[in-house]
Amino acid sequence: EDSMKRGTVRLAHPGESRNVHQSVTLLEAIEEFRFDALIGGARRDEEKARAKERIFSHRDSFGQWQPKAQRPELWTLFNTRHAQGEHFRVFPISNWTELDVWQYIERERIALPSIYYAHRREVVERKGLLVPVTDLTPPRDGEQVETRTVRFRTVGDITCTCPVESPATNATEVVAETLIADVSERGATRMDDKTSDASMEKRKKDGYF
Repeated sequence: EDSMKRGTVRLAHPGESRNVHQSVTLLEAIEEFRFDALIGGARRDEEKARAKERIFSHRDSFGQWQPKAQRPELWTLFNTRHAQGEHFRVFPISNWTELDVWQYIERERIALPSIYYAHRREVVERKGLLVPVTDLTPPRDGEQVETRTVRFRTVGDITCTCPVESPATNATEVVAETLIADVSERGATRMDDKTSDASMEKRKKDGYF
């Protein structure tokens, strides 16, 4: 919202996904507060652009990811030095999988918002995904609205995040589901990753995550 007020982010229309603009706001915050490192929750199993990501991901003075600037992390040793204006994105659970996350949630009995578990929701099928019907994502001409039992494997911008069909009502049931899942949560739920095979790679280089 602050970036929109400053005019550095402009939406083409109210329903446009704000995900593509997040890098602008993030880079503005880094410049303002001079962060040395930012901690994120990205994992290598989520998407192929993240599969080659380092735990300590070096970013240049423009906040961009450069393949040649990434450091080796042999024996879990990290080079945390950077030049003025540069920073790191740190991903502590890079080597975790979706199953690891849910087993941890189950073991520690962590309470989660109900949206992560099965609930009834109006959706439409679009490009192989279940798109939630909301004010920002209304059905298109010819699409049939259905009420299905779904849950969200990942939660983000409603304009590009989709639920999956699921009867799982608790962490134990989600663990059982995840054991047999053959598509990552991003692959099964994110419309913004469908724009091209390299869409996430481009956003990473632009400073998205």
